[in-house]
Amino acid sequence: MKRIQAFIAAVAASSCAAALAQTKWDMPTPYPTANFHTENINQFAADVDKATGGKLKITVHSNASLFKAPEIKRAVQGGQAQMGEILISGYSNEDPIFGVDSVPFLAVSYADAAKLWKASKKALDERFAKQGLMILYAVPWPPQGIYSSKPLASIADMKGLKMRTYNPYTSRIAELAGAQPVTIQVAELAQAFATGAVNANITSGATGFDTKAWEVVKNYYDTQAWLPKNVVFVNVQAFDALDKPSQQALLKAAADAEARGWKTSEEKNQWYLEQLAKNGMNVAQPSAQLKSDFKKIGDTMTAEWMKTAGADGQAIVDAYRK
Repeated sequence: MKRIQAFIAAVAASSCAAALAQTKWDMPTPYPTANFHTENINQFAADVDKATGGKLKITVHSNASLFKAPEIKRAVQGGQAQMGEILISGYSNEDPIFGVDSVPFLAVSYADAAKLWKASKKALDERFAKQGLMILYAVPWPPQGIYSSKPLASIADMKGLKMRTYNPYTSRIAELAGAQPVTIQVAELAQAFATGAVNANITSGATGFDTKAWEVVKNYYDTQAWLPKNVVFVNVQAFDALDKPSQQALLKAAADAEARGWKTSEEKNQWYLEQLAKNGMNVAQPSAQLKSDFKKIGDTMTAEWMKTAGADGQAIVDAYRK
């Protein structure tokens, strides 16, 4: 009996020690559980759990359930959460360098986006470090394309079109293309096309699929205008408090998540475009003339961005274009 009691006590003590040794982190993200970014994060958290033998437990709070999207970065800075995920270009008003991946027609493919990420990472790391944060990894959204009610052979064909815009970049594209910018929310997009309130739009294949764009518009041009990225980042004090094996496990899982996320994003994008075509849309590459015209718009907007981004912006673009 005494042996059994001793065994139970030993197990209890062991469990207690294990519990005391366990570190628990909260990770807010703005996106639903079924979103591919969130699925990737859940795999990342599971990988960390496995690699650390349960010493580091990351609880993922999806769909803005812990903090709303605009609150996440500040929450991690202030230690209310240990890590989080944000759309980095959403903070371009704070620093134009955060918006480099959303400069239109600067990086127009997954390969270009990866090259731009490599060129900009040092400057982004430095800015995060000044705020007590560290970037773990980044994953792009599917690229932006042009939806149009009429065929587009060149920018001249966009003159006078009512183009749905949703940020300063898209409004500037409309202006440079001679189109009329119209602010419309995604939820109202289908109705806006159906009523003629808009007849052009720039967004991803994912949004086109979600809104059943084929019911109201027939042409999609895969311009890959830009590939905005989400970054997953950590509070530096929380990271420094981990033991070295846990830090290494976290960084390894992050590298795996980045590689997996880029691959998934590209595969998802192809699937979305296939669904648009399957449902009767004309999914096409832009003509040589349209590409050339968009490149001119991109050059103009890149120059405008570099004026606000200063020397670091110039260095990023120079490194990217090497």
